[in-house]
Amino acid sequence: MLSVLANRTYRHLFAAQVIALIGTGLATVALGLLAYQLAGPSAGAVLGTALAIKMVAYVAVAPIASAFAEQLPRRAMLVGLDLIRAAVAVLLPFVTEIWQVYILIFVLQSASAAFTPTFQATIPDVLPDEREYTRALSLSRLAYDMESLVSPMLAAALLTVISFHNLFAGTVVGFIASALLVISVSLPSPKPTGRRSIYERTTRGLRIYLATPRLRGLLALSLAVSAAGSMVIVNTVVLVQSTFGLEQHDTALALAAFGGGSMVAALALPGLLDEISDRRAMLIGGLVLTAALLASMLVSNFHLLVIFWLVLGLGYSLTQTPSGRLLRRSSQPEDRPALFAAQFALSHACWLLTYPLAGWLGATVGMQVTFLVMAALAGASVLAAIKVWPARDEDVLEHVHDTLAPDHPHVAGAERLKNGYRHRHPYVIDSHHPDWPSAA
Repeated sequence: MLSVLANRTYRHLFAAQVIALIGTGLATVALGLLAYQLAGPSAGAVLGTALAIKMVAYVAVAPIASAFAEQLPRRAMLVGLDLIRAAVAVLLPFVTEIWQVYILIFVLQSASAAFTPTFQATIPDVLPDEREYTRALSLSRLAYDMESLVSPMLAAALLTVISFHNLFAGTVVGFIASALLVISVSLPSPKPTGRRSIYERTTRGLRIYLATPRLRGLLALSLAVSAAGSMVIVNTVVLVQSTFGLEQHDTALALAAFGGGSMVAALALPGLLDEISDRRAMLIGGLVLTAALLASMLVSNFHLLVIFWLVLGLGYSLTQTPSGRLLRRSSQPEDRPALFAAQFALSHACWLLTYPLAGWLGATVGMQVTFLVMAALAGASVLAAIKVWPARDEDVLEHVHDTLAPDHPHVAGAERLKNGYRHRHPYVIDSHHPDWPSAA
């Protein structure tokens, strides 16, 4: 897996990702302490609102940002967004009102909503070999899981010698270091496309996404992922500290079990995806999530919870990590920023649904019913993915063009028919192929 780090450009981008993630993790800890300083017992409501603002920014901003990503040099755009995030982190220690927190969080998360899909869309161009790209996806998953473990421990260690306000300085350093690492390499930018309206550029990724069967399956599985992930993120503290009467460090251990399961799956995926298809691996992951949620109805002690959370982590990574491969297969290089932005927005729309659902059900009808409802949601999502994502998911498809002129370069060498031109090639939704060909 580490062999991909021999590529200098990818090595610098991966280092930028890791450093920025650690900085973001420090900011998350510091933000919770800042909310408590400003709001006291109402800090939970402040953080809940900040989380909702984050999701709204992700859903709304990512497609709009992608409209500009195809017009701007990627390196300049990524560096500029890192500097915006650093500037917000500089301001956070000086806020004195809760509304100021909300505004700065919206700006910070809007910059992240533009940065992340553009960054993700760059990696397939840096690593065109699919085996190398698969290993890069697993490394990225590991980086996210390691951040969830390392950042809280690093923050705890730093808080023994500095105040929480100084944690934001770590965030600033992280974003500036990320910008410097991006500057240090040359990044490929997509080839220019024809002139398109802002509306067309904003919606292009969504139109490609929803017209591609395998990506409709990915969207269904994203709902299963968010159903399981929301139970872990929202209700772990309730189960550990209210239901079982344990301490904060036990909550951290339960979350670490979830992250550990995800890391195990990420390590195993490169070899697994050499043997089985993305579809099979992701559907197995979705079924694991569903079964683990159902089994969690029986959780009666902390040790069982850790086991179930470990299994949920396995299913979570198995279902989610290969998604970049699907997006890469389903787009032309110039459309990748828009398509990655569409996945970013749609997947976070799923979280925007399941976060409050997991919290509200847990508080009103109890955990057993909540586990049952979320398992049913995950199971229905897997069934939907099976239905909309064909088992025979070939890249090269035969299709007919009935609107292109006879001298159009795209149909050169195609078979002439009464109603158009027939040929075969790797098929993605683009200007020449606005719809998916029927099975017939």
